[in-house]
Amino acid sequence: MAGYRVAIDAHAGTACTALLRRDFTLAWRRRGELFLPLLYAVIVTALFPFALGPDPVLLGRIAGGVLLVIVVLAMLPALESMFRADLEDGSLEQWLLAPQPLALLALTRVIAHWLTTVLPLIVVMPLLGALLNLPMNVLPVLMLALLLATSLLVLLGAVLSALTAGARRSGILLALMLLPLAVPVVIFAAGAVAAAQSGMPYLAPLVWLAAALVLAIVLAPLACAAALRIAVEA
Repeated sequence: MAGYRVAIDAHAGTACTALLRRDFTLAWRRRGELFLPLLYAVIVTALFPFALGPDPVLLGRIAGGVLLVIVVLAMLPALESMFRADLEDGSLEQWLLAPQPLALLALTRVIAHWLTTVLPLIVVMPLLGALLNLPMNVLPVLMLALLLATSLLVLLGAVLSALTAGARRSGILLALMLLPLAVPVVIFAAGAVAAAQSGMPYLAPLVWLAAALVLAIVLAPLACAAALRIAVEA
């Protein structure tokens, strides 16, 4: 029994590795599209000093919240196509027939999406923070808040993307459903950044985000699997 369980785990690991490799290859082939959220974030950040004026105190005070909102808006368009291509080319049917759990495959897709779409946005945060005069001692808190908030939002967006995979022009629908869920996430992340800027304790909002992320890691793949089964059978 133990050997059989080890064999199942090995097959699941092999399948997840193959799926990650496939997603990274496809992302590299359309790497031009991957730069669009990054370009959007850079352009919008660069426009804020022109719109609000070059006052460094004002820019530094709003930098944390502005960068959080920019990242959330930049990652929204890519969520729509997380499972759509697999539904159209029949890959989702193969997922259902695979011996690996569908929830595990869905979680692997979410990880690949976060690495290829969201991680580049987080990597450029030091540059964008410098453009908005964000204090250097606040930058680590912003980076940690972004890691937690974007991971949570991608998991929530994956569930909504699976629910709307079979719908036409589902981008606006997905955004309308996700934005209310994103509001508390942004509030907690921005609260941590604002507390760090004021010299106050900032761990509590981050702990709440981490707790919500752990819960989402457990429940979101199961919800994705159920939604994908409905999309394939519809």
